[in-house]
Amino acid sequence: MTELTTRRVIAASCDRLFAAWTTPALLMQWWGPEEVECTTAEVDLRPGGPYRIGNTLPDGSVTWIEGEFEVVERPHRLVYSWRIEDEPVSRVTVTFTALGEASTEVTIFHERIHSAEARDGHERGWIGCLDGLEAMISTSTR
Repeated sequence: MTELTTRRVIAASCDRLFAAWTTPALLMQWWGPEEVECTTAEVDLRPGGPYRIGNTLPDGSVTWIEGEFEVVERPHRLVYSWRIEDEPVSRVTVTFTALGEASTEVTIFHERIHSAEARDGHERGWIGCLDGLEAMISTSTR
């Protein structure tokens, strides 16, 4: 088992980033690395509530990510189980830490990853997700 931590400072409030992470319509706008399109997002935002994300890959195939929320502390922390299809279950903790009024540090801690190869793939994926989130936030007028 292995783990990874990825961080990014984004010019937005904790509230705005938490909403982008947990609102299906917003999640679908930014989720996934550049070549992946999020075509389905279902979120039942409560402890024990399930979520399901469908990622359409360049070849047209769909990869499903699903799990359950363990901790929901709006707008600062989410903890949820993470499973991609037939891979073993891992756990993701996302924290949103205010840095003044206009910026937030988003930290993703992904633990219980079954192999170094999977960890490296997840790291690329999380960096791509943060790139997409930052781009969506910077171009939206909310």
